[in-house]
Amino acid sequence: MTDGAGLITQLPMLIPALAIGYLLGSIPFGLLLTRLTGGPDLRNIGSGNIGATNVLRTGKKGVAAATLLADMLKGTAAVLLCRYLFGTEAAIAAGFGAFIGHLFPVWLRFKGGKGVATFIGVLLAFSWIAVLIFAAIWLGLAAITRYSSLSGMTACAASPVILWALGKPLEAALFFVMAILVVIMHRANIARLIAGTETRIGQTAVKP
Repeated sequence: MTDGAGLITQLPMLIPALAIGYLLGSIPFGLLLTRLTGGPDLRNIGSGNIGATNVLRTGKKGVAAATLLADMLKGTAAVLLCRYLFGTEAAIAAGFGAFIGHLFPVWLRFKGGKGVATFIGVLLAFSWIAVLIFAAIWLGLAAITRYSSLSGMTACAASPVILWALGKPLEAALFFVMAILVVIMHRANIARLIAGTETRIGQTAVKP
């Protein structure tokens, strides 16, 4: 782990890595792909979210799958690119930047997605084993509850523990912060889960 003095000396690398990550993460693939395939504005249907789950509510399964993959890989690409260019600490910054970019894209007035897909993509760049465990948790809960939001939040919350157990404390700290942000971004879903009105996987779209 880098100490305070070391962190200061690495600022010239951390700042561009954060910026690169943010720019990649802010690409709104769900909105772009839906529009390109003749679909509606995602912000006006379902949850109003630009992520893959809301794309699925349009009935376009292929576009939803493409959105999920693209939102994941932009996080992976940011980490791998900055690790290659600047090193491990910069890769951490780039991963956080990509995640923040997805949540708050400048192009959409800082109103983006809820971060789960990009969270997975960043996680993949650091540990494929952690991604397999994440997927097992998500799939298990989704099969039982049919709630994408609950499954995603639970798997995200487990990720810092998984990374710590794998001997990656710096990455665990990053994903602890990211998991908290995922839960915050899902606050409306949490309220609907408590009220019993949360949309289940495969349910048709309704206006928010």
